[in-house]
This record gives sequence, C-alpha cells and structure tokens, in this order.
Amino acid sequence: MGVSADDYVAALRGVLDQVTATQNEAVAAAADLIAAGLTRGGVLQAFGTGHSEALTMELAGRAGGLVPTNRIALRDLVLRGGEPVELLSSDKLERDPRIARKLFALSDPDPRDVFVIASQSGINGSIVEFAAAVKESGHDLVAITSTRHSTATPSRHPSGKRLLDFADVVLDNCSPHGDSMLTLPSGGSVGAASSISSALLAQMVVAEVVRRQIDAGEVPPVYLSANVPGGDEHNHALESRYAGRIRRGA
Repeated sequence: MGVSADDYVAALRGVLDQVTATQNEAVAAAADLIAAGLTRGGVLQAFGTGHSEALTMELAGRAGGLVPTNRIALRDLVLRGGEPVELLSSDKLERDPRIARKLFALSDPDPRDVFVIASQSGINGSIVEFAAAVKESGHDLVAITSTRHSTATPSRHPSGKRLLDFADVVLDNCSPHGDSMLTLPSGGSVGAASSISSALLAQMVVAEVVRRQIDAGEVPPVYLSANVPGGDEHNHALESRYAGRIRRGA
C-alpha cells in the first residue's frame, strides 16, 4: 500500500468494516447499560484525554446526540478545581495517575450515572486511575479503545492494569498498534484511524440507546442543532431537567 488519499481511504474502510463486523454485540451491551442508567435518572459521563477528548464531544453536547451527557476534561482541574493554569502546560499530564481522583470528584457523579472512557492505548496513568475510581464507586463503565494497541503496550499505571481491565463493556475501535496505517518509505507511518472508527462506535451506541428508549415508550432527550430555528429553545428546555449535572462550558 502506498501513501495517498486513496490509500488512506482503502485502509480506513478496512478498519470500519472490521468495526461493523465485530462490534455489534458490544455496542448492544453498551447501549443496554447506558439506556438503563438514563432511565434511572442518571447521565452519561464521558472522559478522554489527548485526541480521545474529541470522542467525548461525539457523546456529550452535540446535535443529534443525547442531552443527559457530561464531558469531563483535564482542564476541569483548572476551570473547576482551582489548580494553577500552568498544570495544563505539561505534555505528560495524561500520564499522571495522581490527578485522576480529583478529576473524578469534580465530575460530581450521581450513583445512577454511567461512564464512557475513551483512549486509543488505554495505558496512561490518568485514564487507568480514573477507570479504577469509576468502578470503586460502583458505576457501570464502557471503554472505547484499541484492544490491539492496548494489549501490545505496557501499562504506564503503577498497577500494570489498562483501561480495558476495568470496563464492563469494551468497544474495540479496531485501529492498529500506533494508530496510523500507511507505512512511510523512510520509516514511521501516517493516516490515523482511531478518531474515525471510535466516532463510528459512539454514534452506533447513541442510535441503539435511542432505539431502546423508543421501544420503551420514552421520548428520547436528543439535541437539535443550535443552528436551526427553535434549536436553542428545544435544547434549553431539555437541559433544564439536568441543571447542575451537565456542563456545557469550555
């Protein structure tokens, strides 16, 4: 395989085909957990670092998505936790397990909440420690990760565990070890897959959660685009049901 846009699309199509061929059972299991949590009155709490933070934006606070969702980010430590802004300048912050417990507490979880944690490798300290805190507190946990990457890479957490070791359901984004797919003649590779395949999984799960709500006779609390007439009014009315529990700031 060469290095071109067409080569990338061909390689990516293979990853997406693998996701749709192998992950339907896991998607259904994740949707069951999330739908049950929302029916109980919980919200979906989504956490990811690095590029996986983009995946939390697929799950929390977007048009066509579920309203009872909250996005957790490392910057919450500064914006809500009183830590100095300089903390965020560290490129190793996501590897530090010491910040995870405070970040978990800042999410102010309700016992009914369900967590989704996204990480391509699933090995970094903050991710693994956060997952440990989620399970110690009795919450259901869905992981979105690359099982191929994670199982081939040593954990950076003192326990030696990975994100997938804590999850009730693992959604495999089927991305390769190292994420990128096209090998360069000079060494290395280009063309990452995980952002797209993980987003596919996230949207599959949302669709299945909504299907379960409809089958149960519920009206799914789903966002309209804020850029269509009536969108703001519709969204604010739904958000008011979860006041103080979902945050839509930076």
